[in-house]
Amino acid sequence: MNSASPGRSSCSVFRWLSTAMALAVLVGLAATTVTACSAPAAAPRSERGQLVSAQQVNSLPAKKDVATALGTTGFGARTVRFGVDAYRLVYRTVDPEGRPTTASGLLVLPRSREHRLRTVSFAHGTASYRHDVPSSRGRGGFVSSPALIYASAGFAAVAPDYLGLGTGPGLHPWMDVPSETTASLDMLRAARAFVPRKGRALGHEVLVTGFSQGASAAMGLARSLQAGDDRWFRLKAVAPVSGAYDFRNAELPALLNGSLAPKESVLYAAYFLVAWNRLHPVYDSPSEVFRAPYDDTVEALFDGSHTGRQLFAGTPDTVSALLTPRGFDLLRHPPGRLAAALRVADRTCAWTPRVPVRLYIARADEQAARANTDHCKAALRSHGVKAAVVDLGTPDFEGSRHLGSSVAGTAAIVRWFRQLR
Repeated sequence: MNSASPGRSSCSVFRWLSTAMALAVLVGLAATTVTACSAPAAAPRSERGQLVSAQQVNSLPAKKDVATALGTTGFGARTVRFGVDAYRLVYRTVDPEGRPTTASGLLVLPRSREHRLRTVSFAHGTASYRHDVPSSRGRGGFVSSPALIYASAGFAAVAPDYLGLGTGPGLHPWMDVPSETTASLDMLRAARAFVPRKGRALGHEVLVTGFSQGASAAMGLARSLQAGDDRWFRLKAVAPVSGAYDFRNAELPALLNGSLAPKESVLYAAYFLVAWNRLHPVYDSPSEVFRAPYDDTVEALFDGSHTGRQLFAGTPDTVSALLTPRGFDLLRHPPGRLAAALRVADRTCAWTPRVPVRLYIARADEQAARANTDHCKAALRSHGVKAAVVDLGTPDFEGSRHLGSSVAGTAAIVRWFRQLR
């Protein structure tokens, strides 16, 4: 999740990212499908995380340079201690079917004297335009600012773009937590392979955070790290912000009943149906779920090449003007395989973290329903974990409390992470 307005892009970033170099919103997918008669070839585990290429995309030598880069994004510079260098990494990973593919991400290193760095993994919010991601915005902007902040505080900041975004091939599997998890874990491996070239090393501990769509991705990565899916990295703490942890029982009902911002609700509903139909087919023709004239255009809008401005201009202002009765029914009562896929996505909080967990929220968030965090807290509690919910108040960025929660949450989280020695 994560969108902005015609002057911004994304679920408030849909608007903010695409327009002034702009920002992004909420989930997207793999371009090819697998037939019932042929199983995909799984990528060898040894190849996952292998570095394909690395390119420096930004250099901010001094604290003042970082502060200047952050100045136009709404993110404050109070925690800035060092200059930074930013790199786009391209690495090997797997698609939702387990087949070999590549993905990209942003690595930002502090200009500190530390040789072995503590690592922060940051998962960004929803993006529909492939260039509204950290590695493409490494020179500054809303979507890459958290990585700059964590690195300038002394951490190695690792920010995956996810599949099908940045330089990754195919379409983005939006809100597909399993592929967000593998892409995030493999980005950590690629970062570890790259940093010795700069005379540095990454320590074992990883502090995991993410915003909006990235909140679920962060929980998926945290669970994977604790399970020992990588032999080097170990989970240290988890701090997601404004997540859609229970899409079926919290987010979708709020989108449909008018509790959230109308335009962002349209974009999330459209993105969900288009992206998830690619992975978990539930309709044969767009006209089954989208009203005319949008049935002829909406799928193409989510192909990774359309900006937030174009999405805002190409969709109606209300969900009722977008969806057919069949479309409403699919979202209210997901059938078979769609329901099964949602159960996977909505179990990101159904585990037992053995590290500190803080869930960050903004009051009256217009894009992520508060019930998501309530349900996440309850799921963790049912597994014996008492997670702290941190109320960020009513932060505002460009008229959005959702985007404001990223700004305020990042400032709070970097201070907390620095205390966890």
